[in-house]
Amino acid sequence: MGGQADPVDLLIVGGGVNGAGIARDAAGRGLSVVLCEKDDLGQGTSSRSGKLVHGGLRYLEYYEFRLVREALIEREVLLAAAPHIIWPMRFVLPHRASARPAWLVRLGLFLYDHLGGRKRLPGTRTLNLRRAPEGRALADPPRIGFEYSDCWVDDSRLVVLNAIDAAERGARILPRTACVAARREGGLWRAELAGEGGPVTVHARVLVNAAGPWVKDVIGRVAGQNSARNVRLVKGSHIVVPKFWDGPHAYLLQNQDRRVIFVNPYEDDLCLIGTTDIPYEGPAEAVAIDDREIDYLLDIVNRYFRQQLTRQSIVHAYSGVRPLYDDAAENPSAVTRDYVFDVDAPEGMAPMLSAFGGKITTFRKLSEHAMRALAPFFANLAPAWTATAHLPGGDIADADFDRFLAAFQAERPWLPADLARHLGRLYGTRAGRVLGDAVDMAGLGRHFGGLLYEREARYLMTAEWARTADDILDRRTKHGLHLSADQRGAFADWLATA
Repeated sequence: MGGQADPVDLLIVGGGVNGAGIARDAAGRGLSVVLCEKDDLGQGTSSRSGKLVHGGLRYLEYYEFRLVREALIEREVLLAAAPHIIWPMRFVLPHRASARPAWLVRLGLFLYDHLGGRKRLPGTRTLNLRRAPEGRALADPPRIGFEYSDCWVDDSRLVVLNAIDAAERGARILPRTACVAARREGGLWRAELAGEGGPVTVHARVLVNAAGPWVKDVIGRVAGQNSARNVRLVKGSHIVVPKFWDGPHAYLLQNQDRRVIFVNPYEDDLCLIGTTDIPYEGPAEAVAIDDREIDYLLDIVNRYFRQQLTRQSIVHAYSGVRPLYDDAAENPSAVTRDYVFDVDAPEGMAPMLSAFGGKITTFRKLSEHAMRALAPFFANLAPAWTATAHLPGGDIADADFDRFLAAFQAERPWLPADLARHLGRLYGTRAGRVLGDAVDMAGLGRHFGGLLYEREARYLMTAEWARTADDILDRRTKHGLHLSADQRGAFADWLATA
């Protein structure tokens, strides 16, 4: 690509969910696309979310009705597009009068049920938590509780599947490749990239800045431009502990500071608790959970549940930096989760689009709106298409994952049920590609522990840009949560020579 005669239409900087989503949308409209990401795909914010596709129930308090409506509509779209990595989850909200009056919660849930044209998910119901099984785990169950619907998502895989779809439609995906400089030359962008294969020069008609927490860095340091818009970095941290209640439902807890905390089933036998909302001013790469956040999360959970958690209960923790559009709100929890674009297009010069803010649920709509903003620069741009398209592996009839899984297992009776479910969940209708020509367990190659076999690792390396142990164990899969330190080390040693 260095010194190429023909420029590409889009150079996208940033391989998180927004960058991958824009690459997919653009490639599907026939544009030539290069996406570069300085680290692994989704390594930053997009793999450190709360793992939910949701409308944002609490945003109703801040009158974010348009954002909530858009997110609720997207919840249905994404559930149909990728039912292997996105699935319904019921959330139990114990009502505490000291937090919010019951009438306000009921009103919010009524709006939540009806704003977005809900089709697939069941609506809200009221529970007597002193009698209902959902109240058994609570230390002092209130009489009134509510149960409503949202969706779980494997956030890392959502990013990778968008990148795969983009690549299959002609985009070039370059993880571990940084954009170190970009300047306008003769109506084009000339960008200097540095990655595993050495320096690369890319000429592009449009530069798309989807760098998330680094969006201002790309505008200023890389492209030498200015923007009146700002991002506000907010740290969100989660802890993982063994699951301590029966049932597939999750909990939404109201705290005294009016924030809410999710307590969600995770990886079958674990539980994900979060998130915090703390202003953050350090390097995004250095983000980490601190003692204050751990105490905050443990305190909320211990006030609600019979089983008391301690620091020793924590088996994993992670933090992410959310690049929220700075709307000058004083409370970090009140900062808008909406997104805005800055299109810098001086007369006769190549444009740059920078994306500020957003949330994982609305990435597809953000991508669509980004293409709408860029339409004036591309004559005869094809129409929007992603609203009815499946993500790779998501072409499951009627979005019925259980029926798909039953057929997948029936065709492979030699495959253990837990391994079949793992493969079905991560790869959907492409799970057979992971297995290849294997006809028995021996055909899966070396077993590294848990449900991880050599065959899957090699597939991720060849088909999904995985290079390091963390890419495979923590992002493409969650095998790392189920391996010992020695097993992780043995896998890393194998990968170094694979």
